[in-house]
Amino acid sequence: MLFAHSADKKKDVPAQSYAGHVHGVVQGADAASIEAASFSKLDRLFFRWVVHSAAEYHDLGKLDKENQRVLSGEQKAKTLPVQHTDAGTAHLLKKTMPLSAALVRAHHIGLSDFIVESTRAEKHQFRDESVLNQDESVLDHVDATLPELLTKHIETVKGLPPGKGLVEGLKGNSAVFFRLALSCLVDGDHTDTAINYGNYPKDKKAVKLNPAERLLALDDYVSKLRNDEDERSCLRSQMYEICKTSNIHAGISSCDSPVGTGKTTAVMAHLLSQAKNRGLRRIIVVLPFTNIISQSVETYRKALILPGENAEEVVAELHHRADFQDISSRHLTALWKAPIVVTTAVAFFETLASNTPSTLRRLHNLPGSAIFVDESHAALPAKLLPLAWHWMKVFADEWQCYWVLASGSLNRFWKIPEIDKDCPDVPEVINDNFRKKLMAFETARITYRYKENLLDIDELIAWLYTVPGPRIVILNTVQSAAVVAQACADKSGRKNIEHLSTALTPQDRDAALNRIKKRLADHSDTCWTLVATSCVEAGVDLSFRTGIREIGSLVSLLQLAGRVNRHGGNEDAEVWSIRLASTGLLKQHPGLKEAASILLNYCQKGCQITPELCTAALKREIRLTGNVCEDLQKQEINNRFPLVEKDFCVINSDTRVTVIDEDIIKKLENFEDVDWRELQKKSVQIWGYQLEKLGIQEIRNGIYEWIYPYNDFLGYMAGVLPVLENEQFKGTII
Repeated sequence: MLFAHSADKKKDVPAQSYAGHVHGVVQGADAASIEAASFSKLDRLFFRWVVHSAAEYHDLGKLDKENQRVLSGEQKAKTLPVQHTDAGTAHLLKKTMPLSAALVRAHHIGLSDFIVESTRAEKHQFRDESVLNQDESVLDHVDATLPELLTKHIETVKGLPPGKGLVEGLKGNSAVFFRLALSCLVDGDHTDTAINYGNYPKDKKAVKLNPAERLLALDDYVSKLRNDEDERSCLRSQMYEICKTSNIHAGISSCDSPVGTGKTTAVMAHLLSQAKNRGLRRIIVVLPFTNIISQSVETYRKALILPGENAEEVVAELHHRADFQDISSRHLTALWKAPIVVTTAVAFFETLASNTPSTLRRLHNLPGSAIFVDESHAALPAKLLPLAWHWMKVFADEWQCYWVLASGSLNRFWKIPEIDKDCPDVPEVINDNFRKKLMAFETARITYRYKENLLDIDELIAWLYTVPGPRIVILNTVQSAAVVAQACADKSGRKNIEHLSTALTPQDRDAALNRIKKRLADHSDTCWTLVATSCVEAGVDLSFRTGIREIGSLVSLLQLAGRVNRHGGNEDAEVWSIRLASTGLLKQHPGLKEAASILLNYCQKGCQITPELCTAALKREIRLTGNVCEDLQKQEINNRFPLVEKDFCVINSDTRVTVIDEDIIKKLENFEDVDWRELQKKSVQIWGYQLEKLGIQEIRNGIYEWIYPYNDFLGYMAGVLPVLENEQFKGTII
């Protein structure tokens, strides 16, 4: 027997045959490509043919005699002696199938830089020129043995479905085409491998979207919540009906609606209606911060689940990007296969930019989706908007995606020439008259104030208790929030302070949010403060008496206003902008310098703070800093995949999955099965350089173990703050 994967004696799993693996990968990759291509407006057969051909020959090099000695168990080695992707690449190039060849070359290392490949000699393009031994390179060895490998392949692999083509060739956007095709190949490969090792169910059937039925369920859910006794409730009811019946035919629309108007359910009704009309298969909700995912997921699971369904299989909750390349961990990857996916902007947009096979594995599930980018003002930094906008247009025009960009403080970035020189019109989900009605209510709800003097930590705490509570204080860094929360607790007692940031695991953030909601519901409980980061600014249904915001961007200030006097019950509700002195462990956020200077200028001039300022503020920021990365667009056009992945960084930090829970840590150390949902609920994301300074070790590839103190008040900052007092960490921001 010829083998594709060696035995796992610990799990009592025998070696997998080469023929069995090829059949499994072709079957999985074909299924993925057929479904994705059904939403393509280009040549569907061509896409399927490219994927099928790559799937059949992706592991051809494993048939090399030296590789078979390792795979059969005859010889022990950590890696295969002969790099195994080059044989399939060489064969497909000889058959003049360069696109499939590029996929085979990429299915472990990612897509090549096509500009670099074009500078190589033609016979060496996409080939492996590394040294195999003293006498020959991988390329020379493969060329010499290729006829023998093909004979083995033909004799061993029988009964494959024929690839259908050939066709006119690649049309449309090539970079998106390559990523989607590689996604189909990698998902087929990784899924079959995971099934072989018992890490993935063999016959897992996908749950269907069934948009008409879910829209009826949502109607029923919303009808039970309606209370049209006050103006805000009436506006929410009107918002829902207008969104549900809005007749949009374009591929991209916008929804400019103030906070508290029920976007979570109203836009979902719109998406389900659009999915029904357009025949879409999936809805993806993209949120700016991890902590608001659980709240949205809770609502969707109450409102959209049909009888007999498993809520977790219908609404997938993806807190942060946990992608694992090695065989032992790749089954933990979240794959966007649920009919409704709720994820973060970081995970979503960095997937679109990715060149890492384990991350790209999920991308083929995007065609035929309705995508709701909620709080879109906070989704991306300005420099990344042109390329993200380009992708939105490509997926809308070529892969039948429908996008809704929504926010209570919407930046119409497509109207800025630096982002789109055509400044196109994007249709609105809600009509102009109703939007004006919403904005009139919003203007009367909040008064914006500015505190001129810089505040150190003692001055901040003393001043806090002069304004009405309960109060919400938003600071610009996780470190500053933890420092202030601890100082407040030391000053006035733990019961008077709540803390919320990404220093807490998703599980502990959920618990903190539930506790905060209960306190806000008790109108006699007023003398307390929530200290948080921007993760609580958007999409969270909380209403405080007073808001305080460390100066950052204008849209962040407007979003905080959505957490104050949310239902309009107080006539003198205030939202303050403040500046903190950089003393002790209080640190400025370097990435907010320009945006903060623009807002500070507005405050000092006494400008009226309104959502209408948002696009102008973004335009000023771009023109102040030149903060648009034109090189990214050139790299994308030229298929320079590794450079696009490297430079398209939503959060400019190397954050890594760090597990807090001891039971999960033990399971990972023992290579036991771990459910990816449990992994993300009980882990945090910490900057890579900090993990190195703190001496945090990997448990498995890409997964780390937290060894310092952790508690449900400050999260991992409970262990970090004492360490920051050491000289080697002075000036560091966590």
